[in-house]
Amino acid sequence: MKLIKTFVFSAMALSCSMAWAQQEAHTLTLDQACDYALQHNKSLLNARDQVTSSKYAFREARAQGLPQIDGGVDFMTYFNYELNFSFGGGGEPPVIDHPDFDAGDRVLAGYLAAMMGGSSEPIVMDNQMSASGQVSQLIFNGQYWIGLQTAKIARRLADQNVVMNELDVKESITNSYIMTLITEQNLKIIGENLRNLNTMLEHTTNMYKAGVAEKTDVDQLKITVSQLKNSQKSLERAVQLNYNMLRFQLGVAPDASIKLADNIEQLMTRINPQVALDPAFNVANNINYQMMESQTLISKKQVDMRNWAYAPTIAGFYSYTKKILTTGFDMTPNHLAGITATVPIFSSGMRKAQLDQAKINLDMAQRNQEMVKEQLEIQKNQLLFNYESAFENYNTQKENVEVAGRVLKSIQNKYREGLVSSLDLTQANTNYLTAESNYMSALMTLLQAQTALEKLYNTI
Repeated sequence: MKLIKTFVFSAMALSCSMAWAQQEAHTLTLDQACDYALQHNKSLLNARDQVTSSKYAFREARAQGLPQIDGGVDFMTYFNYELNFSFGGGGEPPVIDHPDFDAGDRVLAGYLAAMMGGSSEPIVMDNQMSASGQVSQLIFNGQYWIGLQTAKIARRLADQNVVMNELDVKESITNSYIMTLITEQNLKIIGENLRNLNTMLEHTTNMYKAGVAEKTDVDQLKITVSQLKNSQKSLERAVQLNYNMLRFQLGVAPDASIKLADNIEQLMTRINPQVALDPAFNVANNINYQMMESQTLISKKQVDMRNWAYAPTIAGFYSYTKKILTTGFDMTPNHLAGITATVPIFSSGMRKAQLDQAKINLDMAQRNQEMVKEQLEIQKNQLLFNYESAFENYNTQKENVEVAGRVLKSIQNKYREGLVSSLDLTQANTNYLTAESNYMSALMTLLQAQTALEKLYNTI
């Protein structure tokens, strides 16, 4: 019974600790969120695995030109097959003798005489078993060396792909983080505005009951409050959607709790107008251009590889066979060594066609590289234009929201004093919310434009 209680208590403690771990929130600043995503984003992890795979692919290609050692064990049985030799003679066998023959020579001479005489002693083919080992080494192959160089470039291309993925992840996290904060800020503004309108509605209702205000004033405010509640619910759903996107980009569980440590004021400190004033832009430093350079180099190596297809291939080998079981008739040597040379002579135009295709692919790769260079220059100009426009619009909307706020406060005071109608109040309230929404949208557009520029300059 005591053991059962201990087990139940342990299980409850474990489940409570797991539940606590699930409820524990990831509190992250924008920089921390980017760092976390660089370690846990699944697409980025796949890109890093591709780098590791390319390293093993290079080792595989290199190993093909290094010594290869193979071993094996062979066993054969002839089912006691009897081998008879006869050279077509007949009659009595000739006498083969010489004074210098020793005993072994005379035995062999006896076998030869018997075979020449038309009859011989059969040789029984016993079982055979041998163990062998062979060492082979590629001596010369032009395509092998070009293949190694191509594998190195492919490994560099995989590294560059990781860098590009890191920039993409940082940009995505930054934009999602900004959008989430701004959506929460809009939700906060609507919540505060809704509380003020509810106070105004309550005040107007009391005035209506006292016979001072009209019912249309109450109805107008009720409609405005209802519309704001719908906007509030829509923003709440948008906030949840943004958090779901952040969870996916961060690489956390779908039910993980995330808390953003930064706020709007801290985001505004990230605005850096100097990013648009620095005209220095070196296309060669852009990761997309670097990847196109690597692709072009691979295409060049493919042309070289097709050219080397006309060259011979030379390889050497050495083989040793240890005979464990053998027959009385065995002419196989224990040691073998040799060199093989394969010379391509005629392929019906196949190698020429492959070379022409490689040259065409190289021309296409070079043109693509030039296109990427031109596109990056155009993109830089467009991003600078977007940033300057966004910065100007941000300053305009910032002024507009300050003016709209002052107007709303003035209208609210006048409404309490009965100097303006509820229609004027709702219109001023709508203008203020529109100004706040435009301001938040301008701030988000500005920060996203700045992020795009920083990504282009590889400074994000």
